[in-house]
Amino acid sequence: MYRLNKIGNLKAKSASEIKSSRLGIGFEKLDRAVFDPEKAYDKLQKIGVKWIRIQSGWARTEKEKGVYDFTWLDSIVDNLLKRDMIPWVCLCYGNGLYDDFAKEVYGAAGCAPIYSEEMKTAWINYVKALITHFKGRVKDYEIWNEPDGAHAWKKGVNATEYGYFAIDTAKAIKECDDNAYIMGGSVFTSPVVFLQEAFNTGMANYIDAITFHEYTYSEENVEQKVKALKGLCRMHGVNLDIIQGESGSQSKPNGHGAMNEGAWTERKQAKQLLRHLTIDLLNGVKFTSFFTCVDMIEALNGKVGDDSSILDYGYFGVLGADFDEKGFATGEYTPKPSYYALQNLCSLLGGDLTEVDLPVIFNRESAPHLGKVRTVAAFEAVYGGFKLDNGSYALAYWYPTDLMTTEYEGAVSIEAAIEGEVHLVDPMDGAVYEIPFKEKDAHGTSYFKYLPVKDYPMFLVFGDVL
Repeated sequence: MYRLNKIGNLKAKSASEIKSSRLGIGFEKLDRAVFDPEKAYDKLQKIGVKWIRIQSGWARTEKEKGVYDFTWLDSIVDNLLKRDMIPWVCLCYGNGLYDDFAKEVYGAAGCAPIYSEEMKTAWINYVKALITHFKGRVKDYEIWNEPDGAHAWKKGVNATEYGYFAIDTAKAIKECDDNAYIMGGSVFTSPVVFLQEAFNTGMANYIDAITFHEYTYSEENVEQKVKALKGLCRMHGVNLDIIQGESGSQSKPNGHGAMNEGAWTERKQAKQLLRHLTIDLLNGVKFTSFFTCVDMIEALNGKVGDDSSILDYGYFGVLGADFDEKGFATGEYTPKPSYYALQNLCSLLGGDLTEVDLPVIFNRESAPHLGKVRTVAAFEAVYGGFKLDNGSYALAYWYPTDLMTTEYEGAVSIEAAIEGEVHLVDPMDGAVYEIPFKEKDAHGTSYFKYLPVKDYPMFLVFGDVL
């Protein structure tokens, strides 16, 4: 770092050391038992995330009509709770006991139980049994996963169908737990088009939040999506929380699933994680979740009895895994750079975090160490402010270059009217830097010339950081 003195590193904090947080991670697909959670719990806790998304797994729970065995899900919920993490449950998918089509689909994924009265009744009975069983341990529930995609609403995407399905499910949840918090949507395509039709059923009056997914190479669409979702809520006379429920990227090329064509590396994945989770928080989401904890099979088109149909590996995990001949994630579940980047982000932005406007200005001037290249201006950067849990303030800023083609490092010059000590934090490795060249005028305005700017967030922290 040009002219900066490293004075230490952020202290990693486990979930037990962080009272609250708006950062989370996915723990999905255990309804299909694709990895060993026992090898992941402690590593997950050490990251410092609080919100853990799990899937309910109707087909794994009800294997005999009317008999519900929650043993496998009890273990997951209890292991997360005892490590001070918050499980939130996506209610999904279908069940071959009531649907011949679902019998052929791996995990009955995407098989909506809406095509006969028996299916509908069985689903509601299952939901009531689950909510009753976990009352007092789980209060946050999401209705289905990505119903706007053909992989997850397999007989043809239909927002009106989903809207009425969500209403019926929400009523069943509330009947069993008045304190339940209900999320709907889980949309990953153009959210307002699908949700407008779903909201026309009255769905918005039965939920507390909208969840959306964001699998993109850049983060430029997040602000637009959040504003559009808030606008849609206003048009329908409701004030719902907005939650980013899945955002992630691969850590190597030639994987399967979202963005699998990209020239991904582990470093690029870490940058994408930092950029996307930070922009989510800057746009005021209730919380944001990265997909996912462990590398695993995608199996979006898996067929029962055909192992070859599920051997499509996604490398979205912050923990790397190997795979056996059945596609099960094996090995030691080794941390990637994204693991440490997320851990550092949780350490810095954990607790009661709020986004705020800060009195800072980006100045354009020549940077001698870059051969007189002008420093990055505000209109070229992505930036925003936070008030941290300890009362300090943090300015996040980065240059939104193309992650697939460019490794960027430049400079910014900033003036700030904020009192107190100032440090620069690099969340990629957690390094904390002293800034020896701060200038200050008689009015208390500080000037910071030629601070490093990279293609992932740096944090200029005003106040205590170590």
